[in-house]
Amino acid sequence: MGSLGFSYRDRQDGTVVVLRDGAAVTVLRGGRAAQFLDEVAGDEDHAQQVMARWTGNYRRGNERTARNHPRNSGR
Repeated sequence: MGSLGFSYRDRQDGTVVVLRDGAAVTVLRGGRAAQFLDEVAGDEDHAQQVMARWTGNYRRGNERTARNHPRNSGR
């Protein structure tokens, strides 16, 4: 699959900063940070998909259908 441009930094205070192309996208704290670190462990392709999902930065496959819907005709 390849890299989607995501990376993360695990800070000493327990927060995790998720970055995309070097820019901070989201900051996770506490239990959510620990859950994220557990889920992201593994191979790089899987980690990229996990980071995309946690940041909401992923395609769902229905973008073209939504763009062609009559209620979106003026956009």
